[in-house]
Amino acid sequence: MKKVGVIMGSKSDLPVMQDAIDILKNFDIEVEVDIVSAHRTPEKLFDYGKHAHTRGFAVIIAGAGGAAHLPGMIASLSPLPVIGVPVKSSNSIDGWDSVLSILQMPGGVPVATVALNGAKNAGILAAQIIGSSDTSVLDKILSYKEALKQKVNESAKDLNETTGLK
Repeated sequence: MKKVGVIMGSKSDLPVMQDAIDILKNFDIEVEVDIVSAHRTPEKLFDYGKHAHTRGFAVIIAGAGGAAHLPGMIASLSPLPVIGVPVKSSNSIDGWDSVLSILQMPGGVPVATVALNGAKNAGILAAQIIGSSDTSVLDKILSYKEALKQKVNESAKDLNETTGLK
């Protein structure tokens, strides 16, 4: 099975990125986590981006705050799909700098971008990418989505019973 690389610019991004790690583990997808700073460890970034596809990765999830160059730089170096997670960090302008830095990529260097602090959706999207060619992962995604539907239906039923409305 292919694995997902989850990288972040700083250890302070881990509380946000943990959601991606957790959801991928829930789908039994192997995850490798690392800190790769676009600004402080550019050599590591270049090595990671150029060789990730040779190390068994299928997808890279890259989270970054502030100027948020990590996802775009990885995407410029790697042939793999990259999912960017804008992180609202202490040096961020309400997170918008991170969102726009990841979202506004030039033609030819795509980065799939999720919501601010949306690492859970990044993990689900990575699983869906893998699930497009791995039926065991696809089955887990189908079960997950069915559970989401059941949760909403149960909430609606509870609401109707509580309010007496239909």
